[in-house]
Amino acid sequence: MGRGLVIGVGLVLAVLGVAVGVVMRDTEEAGQGGSGTMTVAGALGGNGSLEGYARAMEFRPFRFPEDHGPHPDFRTEWWYWTGNLETEDGRAFGYQFTLFRSALSPGKQDRDSAWGTRQVFMGHFTVTDVSAGRFHVTERFSRAALGLAGSEGAPFHVWLQDWDVRSEGAGTWPMRLRAQGDGVALDLVMDEGKPPVLQGDRGLSQKGPEKGNASYYYSLTRMPSRGTVSVDGQTVSVKGESWMDREWSTSALGPDMVGWDWFALQLSDGGELMNYQLRNKDGSADPFSAGTWNPPSGDAVHLSREDVKLEVLDTWKSPRGTKYPSRWRLQVPRLSLDLTVTPRLENQELPVSVRYWEGTVSLEGTREGKPVQGRGYVELTGYADRMHTEDVTTRSRTP
Repeated sequence: MGRGLVIGVGLVLAVLGVAVGVVMRDTEEAGQGGSGTMTVAGALGGNGSLEGYARAMEFRPFRFPEDHGPHPDFRTEWWYWTGNLETEDGRAFGYQFTLFRSALSPGKQDRDSAWGTRQVFMGHFTVTDVSAGRFHVTERFSRAALGLAGSEGAPFHVWLQDWDVRSEGAGTWPMRLRAQGDGVALDLVMDEGKPPVLQGDRGLSQKGPEKGNASYYYSLTRMPSRGTVSVDGQTVSVKGESWMDREWSTSALGPDMVGWDWFALQLSDGGELMNYQLRNKDGSADPFSAGTWNPPSGDAVHLSREDVKLEVLDTWKSPRGTKYPSRWRLQVPRLSLDLTVTPRLENQELPVSVRYWEGTVSLEGTREGKPVQGRGYVELTGYADRMHTEDVTTRSRTP
């Protein structure tokens, strides 16, 4: 979810799920003002003709590293990385790195121009400097032509200009991530950690009642990570843990959904929790909201909407006018899990083409009566869509 879907986003989001916004703008570098009018629901819903695209309709085997690579027959896919890192002296950072691919039309098309392509890429890169209270955001776009952007499965490599993640060895591991922008840079090596978790039902994540309103979705929930973060010319060594979400679909969201709240949480006892609450137009949590508990050892446990209780404890209002949830109590009674989730920095809103909030969080609480702490990422989409559209409408009326 991004993570998007993620995530998130993802979303989020994967962060999380805003990939179709690239069809509205064909620039190589976007400023931070983000004035597009695409919505998350439009990006992941069934808008437009779906004829000719592959659909997530049935179970399939997953193969690695090939499935880390491209699935061009689907309309949309994304690669989502988030993580929490620290220096030896405790300076804390969070990061998000997301690449989205969107097909402008199905099938292969022969074009005379070397610039011709039916695929476009969008990337989001953020660094949260927790200790300094600063949030850095960069957005990029490019055609998948002339080597400017693309993906490969074996060996794994996905890139957008000089942003990229690739396998460093003969197999998948380790992965190396490199990105820079807005005065920051990240060079990170990620090791395998836990094996992939297939989200939903054996990797088929249903997000609406209609057949095909689904995605193929898996996660790498705890990858030991090491490397460097550069901020305003200062480079520091960091270590921590990363989370990777991988998702592809053609129409994931149902017609009544407007966005989601997505949680990717790494607990201090070695377990991980992914949960997304899909929101309907009337504000209710959709029945297809779901999650997964990945225990410290053993098989992952699928969670339904009824398994998870999510209570908003606080809100935060963006300088751009949007109000977001900003602190939560998350309970899973069947797991005896009770967590309070708190943003490590309130302002982690991405003022990009489709505005959303995604950022590092801390957590504390209990599981099976024992205290736990942890870190994670949360993605919030769909909250800014109405405000964003109103802003654009107002501008269009200005002489």
